[in-house]
Formats: sequence, structure tokens, C-alpha cells
Amino acid sequence: MKEKDIHAEISSIRDLMERSAKFISLSGLSGIMAGIYALIGAGLGYKLLQQANGGIVTSNDTTLITELFVVAFAVLFLSIGTAIWLSFKKSKKNGQPFWGSISKRLVVNMAIPLVSGGLFTFILIFHGHYGIVASSTLIFYGLSLIAASHYTYSDVKGLGIMEILLGLLAALVPGYGLIFWSVGFGLLHIIYGTVMHFKYDS
Repeated sequence: MKEKDIHAEISSIRDLMERSAKFISLSGLSGIMAGIYALIGAGLGYKLLQQANGGIVTSNDTTLITELFVVAFAVLFLSIGTAIWLSFKKSKKNGQPFWGSISKRLVVNMAIPLVSGGLFTFILIFHGHYGIVASSTLIFYGLSLIAASHYTYSDVKGLGIMEILLGLLAALVPGYGLIFWSVGFGLLHIIYGTVMHFKYDS
């Protein structure tokens, strides 16, 4: 067997092992859509903030807090729904199982920091620490991406690290949370999704 054939065989084996050990039906387009949803949500959030006390949130603004929560939940719901739908279509197209042991591990490992971060964010809101809410969501989301990267494309880890760094920066300059949130969940997702789409989907 020629050396070239040996390398081709090893590459093929490595590819098969990668496919069996990781969830590779993650769609880059879902990242782009999540970024678009986030930017729309940020725009709506900014409008709501400007209409209430010039952008200053207090514990008495229960209506504003509720409206912001609804916007954030809508962004999350649409992002998750789109990711599931597009990933299901991609797995079906590639003839791969969508829901198996690997995807279950991915969801569980990603959910632990996400749920923890969600609860921590509610605690911050309950105590009126609105200035670091955006920071906490970015940091915990970054942690969830790093945890998930062990079960899907390694590129996800890079996005997670950037989200954490952005969250830490947001904590240093409270008051600009919406801007950092827009960059982290909007711009970075669009850039990441575009790279992933042309790297793995095209």
C-alpha cells in the first residue's frame, strides 16, 4: 500500500471516529439567525429602556423588567427553536441520527451552566443588580459553549472564550451592558455562524 493511500485511510478512520464521537449536525445558519434575533431583541430592549426613565432601570420598574424579560425569552425561544429545526434538517440530509447519546451529552453539559446562569441572573434581578446582568449572561453562556465543545465542533470553544472575555469586560464597565450583550449574542453569533456555514455546511 502506498504512503498516500495509508494517509487517506487514516484520514477516513479519523473522520469516522469524529462523526461517531461528536454531534456534527450543528448548523452554522442557526448561529447567524440567533445573532439576528439578538440584534432585533437588543433594538427592542433599547427602545423600551429609552421610553422608561431615560434608560435607567430601578427596582420599581416592574413593567419594564417584565417587558425586557419577555423580549429576552422570545430571543432565546426563537434561537433554540431555529437551532433544533436547522440541525434536524442537516442531520436528516446527512443521514445521521439527530437525537442520540452524543446529542444528549451535549445538551446536558450545556444545560448545567446555562440553567445555573439563568438562576444567578434572576437572583441579580431580584436584588436589583441590573448593571451586571448582561455580564453574567455572557459569562455563563460562554461556559456552556466550552462545555458543549467537547461534544461538537471544536470551533464552539473559541466562541465560548470570546463570550466570557466580553462578559468580564462588561462587568468592568457597567452601564453599557446592552452594547456588550448585542456584540456577544448578536455580532459574534453572526460572524461565528457565517464561518461555520462555509466551513462545514457548504
